[in-house]
Amino acid sequence: MEYYSQSVDEIRNQEYPLLNGATYLDHAGTTLYPRSLIHDFGRDMTGNIFGNPHSASLSSELSTRRIEQARFRVLQFFKADPVDFDIVFVANATAAIRLVATAFQDYGLESKPSGFWYGYHDDAHTSLVGVRRLASAGSRCFESDAEVEDWLAGRKDKDVTTDHNDRDLPGTYGLFAYPAQSNLNGRRLPLDWPTRLRQSLVPAHQNTYTLLDAAAYVCTTQLDLSDAQSVPDFTALSFYKIFGFPDIGALIVRKAAAHMLQRRRYFGGGTVAMVISQHDEWHAMKEHSLYEQLEDGTLPFHSIIALDSALNVHERLYGSMDNISRHTRDLSLALYHNLSSLRHWNGQPVCEIYKSNRSKYGDSTTQGPTIAFNIRTSQGGWIGKSHVERLAIARGIHLRTGGVCNPGGIASSLHLSAAELRRNYTEGMRCGDDLDVLYGKPTGVVRVSLGAMSSWKDVQVFSDFVAETFVERPRPLVAAVALVSLREGPRRRFRVAALRRLRGLWEGKMLRPLKDV
Repeated sequence: MEYYSQSVDEIRNQEYPLLNGATYLDHAGTTLYPRSLIHDFGRDMTGNIFGNPHSASLSSELSTRRIEQARFRVLQFFKADPVDFDIVFVANATAAIRLVATAFQDYGLESKPSGFWYGYHDDAHTSLVGVRRLASAGSRCFESDAEVEDWLAGRKDKDVTTDHNDRDLPGTYGLFAYPAQSNLNGRRLPLDWPTRLRQSLVPAHQNTYTLLDAAAYVCTTQLDLSDAQSVPDFTALSFYKIFGFPDIGALIVRKAAAHMLQRRRYFGGGTVAMVISQHDEWHAMKEHSLYEQLEDGTLPFHSIIALDSALNVHERLYGSMDNISRHTRDLSLALYHNLSSLRHWNGQPVCEIYKSNRSKYGDSTTQGPTIAFNIRTSQGGWIGKSHVERLAIARGIHLRTGGVCNPGGIASSLHLSAAELRRNYTEGMRCGDDLDVLYGKPTGVVRVSLGAMSSWKDVQVFSDFVAETFVERPRPLVAAVALVSLREGPRRRFRVAALRRLRGLWEGKMLRPLKDV
């Protein structure tokens, strides 16, 4: 079924000619930019003079107006009312997360008791996990959705120690962070947690704010911030995940929580109204808007201006994020069905797919268009992820392998304990290497992800690649059958051995080669 005004094949031929002969399945890493976006942006750059926005010249004023226009359009794209939200441009989603983390750290330094508490979901990107290093009042990793649900309900988890896990110090500030969509396997987490936390009467939940990593989610789904009372306080995202270009990100801030970001100790150029350098360490921050206080130095103004072209072309090609969501939903359901249906000659599954029992392909509320898996032999052994990747590259297939920057999700999916992970590190395993299997367990996954311009052909090409390359067929029985027909006599024992081998082949036994007896 077509959801766009043009067929996907027409869009690909016109906008993505470099995809001819290629199968791109790494949209969770970045989607691809259309040709007309680059052309439109090029015309914008060659048709205008854009100056540094920290000035009053005509070129600077033009840049300032275009940046403000981009702010408004981006908020509009996410259905966020400028009355309730502000947007801070940053390098990427990780930079947005770090901005919130350091601001909370600085806020905690001026609080009594000092520091802030941090809770994060097990299925989080490494960038969310790293915030725990700044949380001097303790941190906790929620190892499942059920643990989060218990915490929100105020139920004590008997299996979790209180030391540096739960907020035991009254008055400390807290930050709870999780991904809207797992960057490992695409499963989508509940979006009502911020509302429930905000409405909670549990004492330990007071002054706890929410940070949503929406980077993977916004690739193919509409992020709806229309209800300011039910959305996260802080939302981190990257625009190249949506449009392919420009390479910048944003932090969308709920203004009701903006005060938590306004005690930063560091200040950069463009964020202050006055600074005294000599004889007195005094400065005054700008007060007009939140983003003026947080956007350090000169903005990547050309990249921000490019958002105007990106939004225009994206709407012209795809109509809406809802259209993209439906398109990728159908494709991922078909690909999941194809991969999960593959069997070796003895009935053993070919693909070990890492899917949450809370998600369902074909249901966009619980599952995004991403599949994480490993490939097994007919005897249950593992085919190394690096081997799969090398063969895929030879077939013109672009995918992702490894730990995909999701340490908790990898550990849970591959059943790797903390001790086993430390052992693997001691054995020499490092991020990005080709140590694929250690002590009988895989160390990473193969990940394929679909995007707006993915096609049914992409699904078929990858399905055929896995089927043709890794599905084991029964061994040829011609020689064994021929031996069975040998006449009686001196070769009778050889005939009996052939019969036994034939039976072994059908039973899936590993047999030694026949020898002349």
